[in-house]
Amino acid sequence: MEEERIARLIEKCPTTRVIRQIHAHVLTRLLPISTLSFLLSKIVGFCALSLHGDIDLARKVFALTPNPNIFSWNSLIRGYSLIGIQSRMPFSLYKKLVRKGYPSANTFTLAFVLKACSNILAFEEGQQVHARVFRSGFGSNSFVQTGLLNFYAKCEDIELAEKVFNEIPERGLVEWSTMISGYATMGLVNEAFGAFREMQTSKVVPDKVTMVSVISACAMAGALDIGRWVHTYIEKQMIEIDIMISSALVNMYAKCGCIEKAKEIFKGMPVKDQKAWSSMIVGLAVHGLSEEALEAFSRMEESKVTPSHVTFIGILSACAHGGLVSEGRRYWSSMVELGIEPSLEHYGCMVDLLCRAGLVDDACSFVQTMPFSPNPVIWRTLLIGCQKNKMFHKGEIAGEQLLALEPTNTENYILLSNFYASASQWDKMSHVRKTMKEKGMKAVPGCTSIEIDGLVHEFVMGDWHHPEAKEIRQVLRVISERVSDSGHEPHISDVLHNVADEEKGIYLCEHSERLAIAYGLLKTKSPAPIRIVKNLRVCIDCHEVTKIISKIYEREIIVRDRVRFHKFVNENELFSTVTRGVVTSCGRHPWVRWKLPAASRDVRLTYVVMHAALIGGGGRMPFAHDEVLSHTPAYVNAGQLNATEGNGLNVENDVWIMVVARLGLENEHPVLGYVRPETEQLVPNYLAYEPPTHMYDAGYTVM
Repeated sequence: MEEERIARLIEKCPTTRVIRQIHAHVLTRLLPISTLSFLLSKIVGFCALSLHGDIDLARKVFALTPNPNIFSWNSLIRGYSLIGIQSRMPFSLYKKLVRKGYPSANTFTLAFVLKACSNILAFEEGQQVHARVFRSGFGSNSFVQTGLLNFYAKCEDIELAEKVFNEIPERGLVEWSTMISGYATMGLVNEAFGAFREMQTSKVVPDKVTMVSVISACAMAGALDIGRWVHTYIEKQMIEIDIMISSALVNMYAKCGCIEKAKEIFKGMPVKDQKAWSSMIVGLAVHGLSEEALEAFSRMEESKVTPSHVTFIGILSACAHGGLVSEGRRYWSSMVELGIEPSLEHYGCMVDLLCRAGLVDDACSFVQTMPFSPNPVIWRTLLIGCQKNKMFHKGEIAGEQLLALEPTNTENYILLSNFYASASQWDKMSHVRKTMKEKGMKAVPGCTSIEIDGLVHEFVMGDWHHPEAKEIRQVLRVISERVSDSGHEPHISDVLHNVADEEKGIYLCEHSERLAIAYGLLKTKSPAPIRIVKNLRVCIDCHEVTKIISKIYEREIIVRDRVRFHKFVNENELFSTVTRGVVTSCGRHPWVRWKLPAASRDVRLTYVVMHAALIGGGGRMPFAHDEVLSHTPAYVNAGQLNATEGNGLNVENDVWIMVVARLGLENEHPVLGYVRPETEQLVPNYLAYEPPTHMYDAGYTVM
C-alpha cells in the first residue's frame, strides 16, 4: 500500500524540490530491493520527462538504482532527446543497455533511440538501430515503423523512407504527414503533392502540420499554382489558419515570386510572432527590396517582438543585396548588443556584403576577427569576391583553404577553375580540371524547374530527354534568332572553357534557364508570367538574354536562383509614357543597352547615368553602355532608343546625376561620383563626400 501511495505522490509532484524530498524519504526507508527499484524508476521517469524535472538528477538517481528496469532506461533515453540540445547521450545509453544484455530493449526503446538519432541526423547510428530492429523481430511494430520512417525522412534518405512507408499496412495521419514532410524537405513537390492526394483518397484527414509540409514543399520548388491550390483547399476545408500556417504561406508566396501576396497575408495576420516577422523580412531580402526589409525590421522592433538569429540573417542579406554597408555594420552591432551570438551564417552574410561592395580587403580583415575558423561558404564568398575584383593572390589563398576544408566537394574545384580561367591562368585551370578527373569528380549541372499545370518540369543544361524536346528546340531556335536580331552579343567571357568562341555561344544557348523559359513560352500564353527556379546563380549572359526575351515577347519573367529573385517586366506595363526598355528587380532603374563600335570598347565597363527627373516623367532617361571611363557620358531623350553623345541637358541645375559602375549583377554598383548638369563634370565619390539629399527624396538609394 505504501508503495502505491508514494508512486501516486511522485506522479503528482509539483516541483523538483518536492521530488528530492520524496527521494530522500525512499532512501531512508528499509524497503525490499524490488520496491526500491520500482520507486526509483518512477523518480527517474519524473525527473527525465516532467516539465518540473531535472535531467541531471534523473541521471544521478538512475546511476544509484539497483538493477534499473527498462522503464528507467527508456525514460532516461527519451529525456535526453527532449532537452533541446543536440546530444548523443541517448545513443550512448542505448549502446550501454545492449552491452549489458539486461533488461532487453523493447519497442519503446528502439522508437525513442530512433527519434534521438533523427534529431541529430546520426545516420550511421540510426542504421545500427534499424539492424537491431530486424534481429529483435520488432519490424512490424507500428511504433517502431513510424520511428524508422521519421528517421530516414529527417536524414533525407527518401528511398529508404519510401521503403519503410510502403511496408506500413495501416497508415495514419502521423505516417502520411511524416512522408509528406520528408518530400518537402527534399524539395520534391510533385511527390509531396502526390502523397497528399493519395492521403485524401485513403480518407485520412490532414491537419495543420500536414498542410504546412505541403506549403513548404511548394515554397522550396517555387510551385506557385500548387501553392495557391493548397491555400484554397485550406480555406474551403475550414482548416484554422493560425500563425503557423500564415507564416508558411508568407514564406511560400515570397519564394514563389509573389511578394505582394506575401505582404498581403502578412498584413492580415492579427498576431505576428518572431517566425512570421522573420519570414517576411527574409522574403523581402531575396526580392532585393532592401529598404522594405529594413522598414519591416523597424516595425518588428516597435511591436516589441524580439528578433532571432534568423531575423538578422534576413536583415544582413537585405543589406548585402542593397549594397548598404554602413547599415549592415550597424545591424551587426545591434545583434551583438541584443546578446545574439553571431553564427557562421551571420559572418557569411557580412562577408558577402563587403565583397559585393568591392571591399574585399575589409572582408578578409573581418574574417580574421572570427572566433572560429571560417567555413567553406565564407571561403567561397571570398573567392568569388576576389575573382570579381581581380585580386589574384588573395583569391588563390581562399581557393587553397577551400580545398583543404572540402577536398571532395566538386563545386569548390569548379569555382577555383573558373577563378583561374577568369585570370587567363590556363595552366592552373587545367591542373584543377585534371585533379577533378583523377578523383572522378563531375560538375553539378545547372538545373532549372518550371511549374506547368500543377506539374514541376526540370531541365538540365544540354539535356534533351524531355518528352517535348523537339518543340522546345524549335522555340529556342526562334528565341535565339530574335535575341540576335535585337543586337545582343553573347557574353562569351562567361563560358570559362578553353574552347572556340562559336562553341562558347552554343554552351550559353543550352543553359537550363533558357530551356525552362522556352518551355514556358511554349506552354503558356500572355499575360501569364513565366516563373522558373534555378539551383545555381544566373550567369550575366542569361540575365541579359532574359531581359531581352521579356521585352520581345512582352512577358513578365521571374527567375529565382540560388541567391535571390530576378524579376523582368516589359516596361510598357509600368513606364509606358517613358520608354520601351525593361525593368528588372536587380536594379531600381530601367536602362537601355547601347553598343559602341568595337574600337571604342577597349575597356569593358558598364556604367549607368541616372537622375531624379525620371520620377516626374521628364528630362532624360537612365542610360547604360559599354564605355571607357574617360569618355563623355551618353544620354538618351525620354521616349527614344537612339543615343547622342554629349548632347545638352534640359534639366534643372539643382538636379544631380549619379554615375554608377555596373560591375556585375545583384546591385553590385559602386558609385563612381556625381555630375551637375550645367558642367557635365564628374565629382569623384570620395569617402567624405556627402551626396545631395534630394537624391533620397526622389526615391533613389545611393549604393
